[in-house]
Amino acid sequence: MRDLRSRFEGIRVVGDVHGDAEAFHAAVDGAVAEKLYVIQLGDLTDGGSDGPGVLRRAFALRAEGRGLFLLGNHDHKLRRALDGAALRIEPAGLGRTLEQLDEARDAESLKRRALVEIAQAPAWLRMDQRLFVHGGFHPRMLHAQPPADAGARKPEGLVPRALFGQVTSRMRDDGYPERLHGWVDRIPAGITVYCGHEMRSHDGRPFMQIGAGGGAAVFMDTGAGKGGHLSWVDLPW
Repeated sequence: MRDLRSRFEGIRVVGDVHGDAEAFHAAVDGAVAEKLYVIQLGDLTDGGSDGPGVLRRAFALRAEGRGLFLLGNHDHKLRRALDGAALRIEPAGLGRTLEQLDEARDAESLKRRALVEIAQAPAWLRMDQRLFVHGGFHPRMLHAQPPADAGARKPEGLVPRALFGQVTSRMRDDGYPERLHGWVDRIPAGITVYCGHEMRSHDGRPFMQIGAGGGAAVFMDTGAGKGGHLSWVDLPW
């Protein structure tokens, strides 16, 4: 943290990208220009027109020490597919990403790098009174470190909450699992959780919910790669 504070003016938190490389490049280029450290909340691919371009930029961010991406459920599934697991593949989502990767100029090296980078992506990250996670919060995340290889393992412990949020066994009419938000009420006062995974915005801007415990959750997914756009917020240290 001390090193980051000395090198960067603050943080740029970027929501789910889902293959929208043009928007992701704009977010990262702006962060570089303003000396902001990038924290991308997961789900780099599946949906947009240039998943490989998003992966290259996300991996370069980490290599350059300018930012990182968190582990999202789509990232975890992409790695499993690249590792040869038998999966149900949605043609417009993961299927499209795999086709894009096969057609990429650096297909084999990019696939190999994705296996490594996704395996090492943190499932959550705490910085002072802020916690960054893809899917959903649990109070133990405030004190526990995520598994170093969460992206390469079957989700267990707190990792399912981090990747998928809180769900029931029922499906909604749109085909997605029924999601619960009781975890927002367990965020302590003074803590803000930044997450993606679910489009809860009704006006194109990140959606904030204040929980019963006094903490807040900011839902950053505004539909990039899925007919919406990419959102980000800039935070001071």
